[in-house]
Amino acid sequence: MTAARRRALIIFLVAASLVIAIVIAARRPPDRSAEKPVLLLLTSLPLVFGEEFGLQDSGSPALTALSARYLVTPISTTGPSDLARGGLLMMAQPPAQAPENLVALDEWVRRGGRVLLLADPMLEWPGKRPLGDPLRPPPMFTDTGLLAHWGLRLDAPDRRGPALRRLGGKAILTMSPGSLHGSCAINRDRFVADCRIGKGWVMIVADADLLNVAALGDGANGNLAGIAESLAALSNK
Repeated sequence: MTAARRRALIIFLVAASLVIAIVIAARRPPDRSAEKPVLLLLTSLPLVFGEEFGLQDSGSPALTALSARYLVTPISTTGPSDLARGGLLMMAQPPAQAPENLVALDEWVRRGGRVLLLADPMLEWPGKRPLGDPLRPPPMFTDTGLLAHWGLRLDAPDRRGPALRRLGGKAILTMSPGSLHGSCAINRDRFVADCRIGKGWVMIVADADLLNVAALGDGANGNLAGIAESLAALSNK
């Protein structure tokens, strides 16, 4: 084969490869994940995986609803490297954080970060793990001074049981919700506090059981929509 024919064959193969790649790309469903905003998720609740961490019981209705709008990115701490992955964070009954990570979270918010914090003072989420198991969600929000630093106090409820509240303009069903007090803008039933922290915003909700829509039943039909509207409101501030 002459050099000229070899060059012509190489050009033909390269061109054919490009055509095949274009055809495959055209037939492949578009990847919409790149178009979704990132939502960092820090939680002790079984939202991403079930209690046994098995693939067969992975995911939850809450995760499905969040994933429809966001590229949900689980994180394990509020350390600087984790927070650098996005600008919107949902903390749902989060595990206790080291003091340096709480400092990092406060600084991240003051630079413009947005947080939706579901802080439950009396979690009623059923679980198979015994009390004291480090993998069991904490029965109460493990506040080590963060809320006080932001000018808030979270009180446990006087009575246990289901209660109706409003979140994100939606009627929702909660379980033993707490009450918030302090210098932030707090709604009438003290269920939601909206705080301007530096250049950022924090919305605190005094319940996390509202995410367990499967257990709460039909009365919780508006719960996940309320979460979605609250996240949207934070993003637009």
